[in-house]
Amino acid sequence: MSLLIDVGTVLRGTVCDLYSNLVTRSTGAAVRTAIERQVVEIGVPVVTTIDFSQVNLLDFSCADEIVAKLLLRYADGDFPLGFLLFRGIHDGHLDPIETVLERHALALVSWHDGVAELFGTVDDDERLHWETVRDHGPLWADDVAGLLDVEPASAALQLDRLRHRRLVMRRTDGFTVPSTMMEAT
Repeated sequence: MSLLIDVGTVLRGTVCDLYSNLVTRSTGAAVRTAIERQVVEIGVPVVTTIDFSQVNLLDFSCADEIVAKLLLRYADGDFPLGFLLFRGIHDGHLDPIETVLERHALALVSWHDGVAELFGTVDDDERLHWETVRDHGPLWADDVAGLLDVEPASAALQLDRLRHRRLVMRRTDGFTVPSTMMEAT
């Protein structure tokens, strides 16, 4: 099951009907709480896409409250398991988002014009393995190892790290980068 959450709509429904700027920590907390409620109501593993396309301005405190805290919640065993994706992130959003990702050692997958991008804290091996899965997936560890000329055990370790960080998902046909059109398994 997939879920699309338009942050602009949540913002207007939570704070002010005519508001499209995410500023102040309390605003970010209110939006995050509303998003968490929607996810909990679904109650099953899901691919949730957070859409920032209707948000004009995003400050650091809101990036921390929404992006970082949601990513941390998705890694928490008490929250429904699933994958958190982003879309509609534009250049004005990147500085605050990348700052909070770095501060918390987090990474995220964002879709733009049908292409997945990886932002945040990842090492070179993680990025290389992720890009291989993005560009050629779904793939198993042996396939990735062959493409990258690395040991299968090393590829399996990297793919498992990426899966644990929820940057790739494992399906019956191999590892793939999650998208809004996929079911979490």
